[in-house]
Amino acid sequence: MGFGVFIHRSDSIYDDSPAERYQFPSQYLRRVEACVGDWIIYYEPSKVDDTRGYFAMAKVQQVIPDPAAPGMYLALIEPGSYLDFANPVPFNGIDGLAERGLLNDQGRISGRAQSAVRPISPSDFNRIVDLGLDARELLLPRVDETAISFGFEDEGAAFQFEQSRDRVSYIGSRIVRDRIFRRIVLRAYDERCAITGLKLINGGGRAEVSAAHIRPVEKNGPDIVSNGIALSGTAHWMFDRGLISLSDDLEILISRQVNDLESVQTFINKTRRAIPPRRQIERPHPHFLQWHREHCFKQ
Repeated sequence: MGFGVFIHRSDSIYDDSPAERYQFPSQYLRRVEACVGDWIIYYEPSKVDDTRGYFAMAKVQQVIPDPAAPGMYLALIEPGSYLDFANPVPFNGIDGLAERGLLNDQGRISGRAQSAVRPISPSDFNRIVDLGLDARELLLPRVDETAISFGFEDEGAAFQFEQSRDRVSYIGSRIVRDRIFRRIVLRAYDERCAITGLKLINGGGRAEVSAAHIRPVEKNGPDIVSNGIALSGTAHWMFDRGLISLSDDLEILISRQVNDLESVQTFINKTRRAIPPRRQIERPHPHFLQWHREHCFKQ
């Protein structure tokens, strides 16, 4: 086993779904197999417009031949392991290369940087994860969220990133994942409720919206921004109970079980569509929206 870097583009020609699978040709088979049972970091090349750099991490569960594409393989991602970074990490930052193992003996970037799949040293892995999960600037939680029980003894303590602590223990913590998920979703939606269009900041400087999973974590929903949506309290309550949902083109669907249709129609955006994030890659994915309509929405 060993850590790795997988290159993924938002405009990829491959059948990738970063939270679920990574498609690759046979030339990278041995490198990917070396990552089975361990963690990889996703990297988007600098040539991509508005690149995210090193933007997420996940654990490789197994490798199988792609049944739909001869000569291609799929690295299957362990369910629940994918995590977008709170802070995308640039390839070359103020302290130099994040992935220093790419430097050759002359201190220049080697040809290894062009490899779509490559091993990464533990020190480089830890450096990138430290930068990506640095929570010193995480958005403040809503006041009523600090008392939510996540099943950990120290659930009320503020999340702090400790350099000496094992990164994997952070990655698996539901508290950490919820805080980071909130950060990336609210940033994508500019702290604005997608259903009502309201952007409310309370007296303590906290955004009065929460980050909702479209497909819940307990139903194998991943912590990826395209499985998230920023919702105010009432909209979140209605969404979780299937009283509202979204079509693939983000039309707001209202359940026939709503007992005050006129008020709900006044409550939602006048356009009858959810306000999407600016970046296409961050918009709700049809795969997750379909799950919500089929398993949660009350027709």
